[in-house]
Amino acid sequence: MLIKAFASAVHGVDAQTITIEVDTGGPLAQGKPGYSLVGLPDNAVRESYWRVESAIKAIGYRIPRIRIVVNMAPADLRKEGSHYDLPLALGILAATGQIKNDLLEKYILMGELSLDGSIRPIKGALPIAIQARKEGFEGLILPKVNAREGAIVNQLEVFGLSHLAEVVAFLDGGEKPEAVFVDTRKEFEQQAPHLLVDFMDVKGQEQVKRALEVAAAGGHNAILIGPPGAGKSMLAKRLPTILPPLSLKEALETTKIHSVVGLMPENASLISKRSFRSPHHTISDVALVGGGVHPKPGEISLAHNGVLFMDELPEFKRTVLEVLRQPMESRQITISRSRFTVDYPANFMLLAAMNPCPCGYYTHPTKDCVCAPQAVHRYLNKISGPLLDRIDIHVEVEPVDFETISSSKLKGESSASIRERVNRARKIQEERFSNYPGIHCNAQMNSRLIREYCQLDQAGSTLLKQAMQVRQLSARAYDRILKVARSVADLAGSARIKLEHIAEAVDYRNLDKENWVQ
Repeated sequence: MLIKAFASAVHGVDAQTITIEVDTGGPLAQGKPGYSLVGLPDNAVRESYWRVESAIKAIGYRIPRIRIVVNMAPADLRKEGSHYDLPLALGILAATGQIKNDLLEKYILMGELSLDGSIRPIKGALPIAIQARKEGFEGLILPKVNAREGAIVNQLEVFGLSHLAEVVAFLDGGEKPEAVFVDTRKEFEQQAPHLLVDFMDVKGQEQVKRALEVAAAGGHNAILIGPPGAGKSMLAKRLPTILPPLSLKEALETTKIHSVVGLMPENASLISKRSFRSPHHTISDVALVGGGVHPKPGEISLAHNGVLFMDELPEFKRTVLEVLRQPMESRQITISRSRFTVDYPANFMLLAAMNPCPCGYYTHPTKDCVCAPQAVHRYLNKISGPLLDRIDIHVEVEPVDFETISSSKLKGESSASIRERVNRARKIQEERFSNYPGIHCNAQMNSRLIREYCQLDQAGSTLLKQAMQVRQLSARAYDRILKVARSVADLAGSARIKLEHIAEAVDYRNLDKENWVQ
């Protein structure tokens, strides 16, 4: 008997349906008893036979000693992972006539089997559910802990089961289990992110907080530079608290990526807060951008719709920093290898922090720097000009004096009040770019949109021309200044860019490397 069961493989952040054909009586199955698995399976899939056999025995069935041939189609796509155990077990049971096969072709089946028949969690439940609905399957059978994640997709029956015996009972004509239902919009609205940190905790640093507010308002990349202990990391960790809340579409995109990597919390359905990823400076190129032997998203994709914080920026390898340049512009990363090509989304805000020199005290108002001028130059030259050009806002962080730190009366502005201004500015931008798909904030403007929405008066144009000449800024820096000025104007509720908006935007380029070190 030839039986077909259906599973799914995750490729990039999307899924592809896999047809599992089990033959126990055709020409391919003639010969001495044995088990043959074809279709480019990896070691984890090949080893599934022993898990499947033990799980089947544990529920009172058996694998007959006959010739069994299993094909996983399409045969030219490599099958990886242990989540094919469940469809393989059910396909064998149906092909050997031990259970009915009437319902087998209506469902996508996914799950790793333990030796006792229990079903273990999988990765990528959300993209698998999306693909199952797209191809018209009636439902999806998943491990119980992944069921809520898959149930985000409506118009699809999702069953979360915890044991092979439950799946066999259902498919063999037993009582239909209760489908898992998630009201996606209601759940999204109820999951208000809880803030553990707040800008109210930061005393002083008003200029830096203003710069981060502008960055949040326009989705701009930013770099903080200052001596150790000035508060760079403290400020960076509070940036997500002033960003606008995720839209439902953004939440689904973020959830999809975390689902593929396997970072979804148990029994979770949606990720409702913006990501904040802070990789260590020893990270490799592949870990940052994604890929590998078994391709998966990297840190820049995990920061999609959120913040990628790179502390101690010059300590990162030069090659790691340079691979950031292309995704910062295109907001996606394409991984091309001889066997595959995958696209990962990478729409993130880059927030970097660094010391001004190896000892850290080059710009300190009271402590003396012990570094030679050549050492300072070498240290700053670790950040290439093209990368620095792609960072819209450069802001210097100065140490806070004792009186400010020790004052019990001095309280900073709360994240909530700052976020209100940021939200108003973002709403202006959403209306402005409503006719431009894929563009939601000022940082995403292309050259044509810059010309249309960033027109200057005579005074502003003169000031920008002088800044370009004095600071020897590039054409890319020119565009970045205009984008930042547009964000400053949006925060002020101004329809046009005024002189003071240009002046503030130019001030945020004061760390351009070729002019900063005298």
